[in-house]
Amino acid sequence: MADVPKDDAPLGTRGRPGRGTGKATPSSAARSLAGPAKKTAAKKTAAKKTAKKTTEAAGSPVEPETPAVQIAPKVDVPPIGSPVELISVTPQEMPSPPESPEPPEPEPVAPRLELIRNDGEDDDADASTPPTGIPLSDWVSALTEGAQSVLGEDWESKAAQLLAQLRRRLTGDYEIDSFGLDPQLHAIGMAALRPIAEKWFRIEVRGAERIPSDGGALVVANHSGTIPVDAAMTTLVVNDHAHRTLRLLGADLVFTLPFVGELARKMGATLACSEDAERLLAEGHIVAVWPEGFKGVGKPYSERYKLQRFGRGGFVSAAMRAGVPIVPVSIVGAEEIYPLVGNVPSLARLLGLPYMPITPFFPWLGPLGMIPLPSKWIIEFGDPIRTDAYPPEAADDPMLVFNVTDQVRETIQQTLYALLVDRGHPFI
Repeated sequence: MADVPKDDAPLGTRGRPGRGTGKATPSSAARSLAGPAKKTAAKKTAAKKTAKKTTEAAGSPVEPETPAVQIAPKVDVPPIGSPVELISVTPQEMPSPPESPEPPEPEPVAPRLELIRNDGEDDDADASTPPTGIPLSDWVSALTEGAQSVLGEDWESKAAQLLAQLRRRLTGDYEIDSFGLDPQLHAIGMAALRPIAEKWFRIEVRGAERIPSDGGALVVANHSGTIPVDAAMTTLVVNDHAHRTLRLLGADLVFTLPFVGELARKMGATLACSEDAERLLAEGHIVAVWPEGFKGVGKPYSERYKLQRFGRGGFVSAAMRAGVPIVPVSIVGAEEIYPLVGNVPSLARLLGLPYMPITPFFPWLGPLGMIPLPSKWIIEFGDPIRTDAYPPEAADDPMLVFNVTDQVRETIQQTLYALLVDRGHPFI
């Protein structure tokens, strides 16, 4: 007969001590029926301390453990009609919220130009002042001074004349002569060249009274400068001092270039041939020729102011046939505007040019290298050499033509030497 377990023996052990510990332990069936064992108070306290340390190490606030069931405390309710004592309750302290990041500093505002008001004027009165911080009177004064420095004291009449010419140009109210000269465009070109001649090159003119005031005449000058700027300046001097339109004889290359040929025609240039030269001289025009041609403008700076050959003297023959005087002109200053220090013949042949210039500034500085240097210019007109004393058949005498050509050349060369001494430094 099986042993009956004693009342005080633990359930599931059958009255026998547990294995290994010597203590009575419940069986698995008893443990399953009794449920999980509760932790002791010491174990709970140790677990809370461990969780608190872990949370503090992580840097987050410790959340209080919420009990599963909260038992309301017993409150003694006073009887009705008895005085009620007010009790102040302090709310539970909550963890302070994290500090919000500081707002970014405002970006600096760019300075703004404000309108300058004259004393005694309202803000709404000066509506015509441009919003630039400069009064309108200062703008007008600056523009007036600029116009006076560029156009001279009579700048108002010159500006009005220029505007009138532009208006006629836009309306098509202009004429062109049989050689292609456009008087209005010629006047505009002279107005554009005048400040350059007066302020940049500071041209000094000598002997302008020797230019014939009427009738035909042939002006012969030395050629230099890499680019024929001397032709434009001579045209301006004759226009301003003799009040006559100078007709230029240009090389074939000038009229084959796009835009340049058309502009040269309208400015009064024509092809350098005997027929055109004789016709212009016979009609009473004053004609200019530069016998050195491309040999003069393309010579190196080391050979400056040394005249090249004057060709075969075709200009002398044209003057003899027309019976007009020859006026020698010496130009000092053009050699320094583009000092020619080199040439690229292969590139010049590829582009169809007589030479490809290399200066101290071109092509190294690009377009800036094309700005001429501000050299001091002197243009002197010599005594006219008469040709009307020769018979008409003298124009076909090569020896006579050569002698007159040499006389003109020597006159210009000697004058150049004298002008170089008078001028001194080329840029002062």
